[in-house]
Amino acid sequence: MTRHIRWQILLILLGIVLVGILLTYLAINYTTVLRPGHGGTYVESTAGSPHYLNPLLSGYNEVDHDICALIFSGLTRLNERGEVEADLARGWEVTLDGLTYTFYLRSNAYWHDGTPTTADDVVFTIGLLQDPDFPGPPNLGSTLWQRVTVEKVNRSTVRFTLPEPYAPFLDYTTVDILPAHLLEGVRAADLPSAEFNLSPVGSGPFQLEEVEVEDGTITAMVLKRFPRYYGGRPYLDHIQFRFYPSHQTAFNAYEEGEVEGIARIMPADLPRARAFPDLNLFSAQIAEYGLVFLNLARSDLPFFQEPEVRQALLYALDRQRIIDEVIEGQALVAHSPLIPGTWAYNDDIPRYEYDPATANRLLDKAGWFRSVTDGVRRKAGQPLAFTLLTSSEPERIGMAQMLAEQWAAVGVTATVEIAAPLEVREKVENRDFEAVLIHLALPGDPDPYPFWHETQVENGQNYAGFVHRRASEILEQARVVVNRERRRELYYEFQEIFAQEVPALLLYVPVYTYGVDERIHDVQIGPLMYPSDRFRTISDWWIAHRRVFVSESEASRP
Repeated sequence: MTRHIRWQILLILLGIVLVGILLTYLAINYTTVLRPGHGGTYVESTAGSPHYLNPLLSGYNEVDHDICALIFSGLTRLNERGEVEADLARGWEVTLDGLTYTFYLRSNAYWHDGTPTTADDVVFTIGLLQDPDFPGPPNLGSTLWQRVTVEKVNRSTVRFTLPEPYAPFLDYTTVDILPAHLLEGVRAADLPSAEFNLSPVGSGPFQLEEVEVEDGTITAMVLKRFPRYYGGRPYLDHIQFRFYPSHQTAFNAYEEGEVEGIARIMPADLPRARAFPDLNLFSAQIAEYGLVFLNLARSDLPFFQEPEVRQALLYALDRQRIIDEVIEGQALVAHSPLIPGTWAYNDDIPRYEYDPATANRLLDKAGWFRSVTDGVRRKAGQPLAFTLLTSSEPERIGMAQMLAEQWAAVGVTATVEIAAPLEVREKVENRDFEAVLIHLALPGDPDPYPFWHETQVENGQNYAGFVHRRASEILEQARVVVNRERRRELYYEFQEIFAQEVPALLLYVPVYTYGVDERIHDVQIGPLMYPSDRFRTISDWWIAHRRVFVSESEASRP
């Protein structure tokens, strides 16, 4: 009996020695590091409140669009270069004539109620878009969809047939899909009143869990991770959105410790944001640009029809100074009507750097000479003067005033006219302006046809009234050519023509700034098509962590 106990003691001692040797070996050769772990809730403040958590209606409200981006999925999605990638569809095929697109759906995609996604859902969603009474935003392409035939081939295959080749068509397949089994029987005209809009069921990485309401107003929403999502499993268990009446109050919520992220930090708040050492700021360009439309169709403003004058107006602008002083440097100088970094952008086109001497020379060459009495340029008695319309936001007013000051330095008179944003929009659509400072969004496919083709002058979005036969021919060809490289060549030529003709004065590409507390790890954003694209890498964000052993060499890798 005693001998048996001695053997047990020896075995225990031997075990302790072996464990000690192992721990010594690990201590010498390995280290412990933190790795992402599952769990935790990320809380974000945002200015505004949700109205329609329905992707077919969310384009009217940035808050709706942000939340829908996490709840819903489309057949395809856009990456940071504006290229179309697979999403609900695992792939697709296009016929050589560019008329037929066949999409193959994932077999492991489910709605948040557990129902599989099928071709029926795609056909149903497109049917709503094709309805003449569709109430959603026009950028979803309801007019285009009305000319497209959609066909369910089988449960997991859907086919679209176009009446003629249309190269940007894939861009429209990024529209998020709705569940047919929950909305069947709902007409397009009735979508705004559907109960679904505040109790949505999607197929994205997160699903709606809770809505908080105070005094009849939605104050917060909680999303939880969807366990059957077909993509990468997010580390976060929950995302909570808290809604505030303004960007300032949304920022205050971070200062008071109510949230861990701020959806958008406005340029005026950047100095305040930089004062918080734990607040990480992430900035990326967004697919829009600020520019000045010159009304080229106004016969009483003949100077706008002279290319030398338009070139001079651009040379006279110190755009970098305007960006630095008015919007805290939160923009990039724009040189092309296409968004930088996208696949069709031409980085080698001529650029109009700030050069008042060249501006003066061009104006002299065009016959617009300074008056010795007031310094204003005139030709045949007509002053080189116009009204610059802008909206009533403080940043836009400050920018318009700086534009006028810099033009005055070369003898051009611009009188700033201020109006409410809706009034500015109405005046632009009615062509009731001389010059106007405005923003244009150009997400997705770079097709600039709507803004610059000559057929869009009267009733389209060619607000400048730009008529150039070769430019229009290029834009026509680029819409029907399926080959990407040929389209790129055509858009390169268009950008060169634009740089020569200067039909509008391109100013800047805005930068979107997002604030997230350092407690949230591995947050990254790249170029944005929409503000909601800040969640493009949401599956990689983490709060909870776990400690693991790794070798010294592995721990030292970046």
